Amino acid sequence: MEQNIMAPMPGLVARVVVAVGDKVEQGQEVAVINCMKTEIPVTADRSGTVRSILVKEWDELQVGDAMVAIDAA
Repeated sequence: MEQNIMAPMPGLVARVVVAVGDKVEQGQEVAVINCMKTEIPVTADRSGTVRSILVKEWDELQVGDAMVAIDAA
């Protein structure tokens, strides 16, 4: 079942640290948001395999925007 990791706060995507096909564990960093010159890690809320990356560097995000799609393990 595919589920999305959502942006926890508004900001810019500083970097995405996973790729399609990567296996991730719950709590693993998948991306970083830049918010008011502070880098905030975004972590996986479940384990699984990255199905797609829905953002790219410097995309503007709002709270709840989908960032990474994961097929749950």
